[in-house]
Amino acid sequence: MAKHPSLLKQFRSFYFQNNPKDMEQAIKYFCVFGGMSWSVDMDVPLEELIESKVLKNYKYIHGDITKVTQSDKHSHLLLSGIAMGDRRTHSALKKARISRSDGEYALENLFERGMLEAEYSLESPPNADDKIDEKLNFTTPFIRFWFAFISPYYKSIKEADFKESKENFANRQQEFFELIFIKLAMEVMKKSFKEDPIVEIGSYWDRNTEIEILAKTKSGKIVAGICKNSNTKAKKTELRKLKEQCDKAELSADINVIISKNGFSNELKNLKSDELRLFSIKNFKSLVEELSQRDFIECTGKRY
Repeated sequence: MAKHPSLLKQFRSFYFQNNPKDMEQAIKYFCVFGGMSWSVDMDVPLEELIESKVLKNYKYIHGDITKVTQSDKHSHLLLSGIAMGDRRTHSALKKARISRSDGEYALENLFERGMLEAEYSLESPPNADDKIDEKLNFTTPFIRFWFAFISPYYKSIKEADFKESKENFANRQQEFFELIFIKLAMEVMKKSFKEDPIVEIGSYWDRNTEIEILAKTKSGKIVAGICKNSNTKAKKTELRKLKEQCDKAELSADINVIISKNGFSNELKNLKSDELRLFSIKNFKSLVEELSQRDFIECTGKRY
């Protein structure tokens, strides 16, 4: 199956098509509608758009999605387990309550149909005997949203009762937005390290710890990063947490990076140096420079 456009290409297309008010709004709305090339009215609150464009069109969107999944029960359970879990294969199977053999068969089909991609820890764990699962990524943000907040509540949604779906989104949306924020933050870093370009970037995880962003530069430097996608400023505790994560992974970072949606405390700003780099939401503007019609990805399905 043809490979999906990268997340960055999908984001640039979404931004060009919908002209959001600011970067924070762009990321939030992209987490829900990204990858579908639907026009989105950015003057309408996100919750209202979800009701009008998704919940009220459940029957039709569901029909389109099941053409890809072939209405396979195991696939739907697995996709919902991935959408709001830690994305590790073992965890997804556990959440879906299906066997390893059934799960692996479903995964193979989902990879083949282009709905999922595998992601591997950038480094091996310190203990060579520790086997760690790969993580599973949706190729489009909207499909992840669908299996997180729509598909699990299909019984009530079919009866035009949207309460449970809406409540779960309200309670978990901040957590849900974090993954896309981290993935886009990686793209920001790739554009920002011009003097010593990043040649490899991803995440690290083992049984004991996780590092949200781990990268290597052309000169061989190790870069470790942490994201704070909240309405409070990042403080020195974020740097301490990042260093603790690296210690547990037995990794020594040459450069630490903190990416914060809402800026930084003065204490953290004073620590800024070549070894500590700080990126705010303003830096995400680099992702949408020089947009033009060629960045727009045409909708290949129905327009809701």
